[in-house]
Amino acid sequence: MSISESTQASVVPPVDHRAAVAAETARFVAALRGADLSTAVPSCPDWTLADLVRHTGSVQRWFSVLLRSRIQEPPRTREVDLRLPEREDGYPDWLAESATVAAEAFAATDPDLPMWAWGVDQHARFWARRMLFETLLHRADAELALGLTPAIDRSLAVDGIDEFLVNLPFATFFAPKVADLRGPDRTIRFRTTDGDESWLVRLRPDGFGLEEAGAAADTADATVRGTAADLLLLVYGRLPYRAQALAHEGDEDLLTHWFAHSAF
Repeated sequence: MSISESTQASVVPPVDHRAAVAAETARFVAALRGADLSTAVPSCPDWTLADLVRHTGSVQRWFSVLLRSRIQEPPRTREVDLRLPEREDGYPDWLAESATVAAEAFAATDPDLPMWAWGVDQHARFWARRMLFETLLHRADAELALGLTPAIDRSLAVDGIDEFLVNLPFATFFAPKVADLRGPDRTIRFRTTDGDESWLVRLRPDGFGLEEAGAAADTADATVRGTAADLLLLVYGRLPYRAQALAHEGDEDLLTHWFAHSAF
């Protein structure tokens, strides 16, 4: 995993990000079968299911182009031949095909290959991990829109929380509010209730970051507790920290500030 305290906590099975992209896409496609793609997606305001599918498949295909190109600097364009079907009833099959395009790019690319990435990990594996959580979260968005309760594998949720918090400081170019996550040495802890993983984020006057494994385990200025799956939905803005499924304590203003500026 990365620099979170979860590395010293309970043992979580390693995630095969490439295989999980295929599995999560299959679950997404299954949820879409027979659904009205004009259905609104409350967790993605102003989007319908059709918009959600287009976005997810487009991300998979764009990331696949980046992998095949072995990019070494920020891309200058996001233009990709999406091969979108003319009719929306073809979108589920198109999304399934997008995962196939991704699998082909994964097979052709060594995950340890040095590559440019917008986050911490400057290797090809960054893009598979990022693609996984784009797919998983939007699969959950689709299920929520359809009145279903998303089931999220615990090992994926733990890895996803870590991936989000590790990369968030670098997300300002597409999530500008992140730049306002500053504070006079204030800390927020995220702790699982279905395991003993813990992440400690420290806000400083010049920014914020995730503390390294082994950071002091004393009480943070604010703490949020929940299952790994619920914490994943929380950090991505799909659950409010005041939700019944979560428990929180400490500095309310700090939590309000964090969640107003961190989700993307």
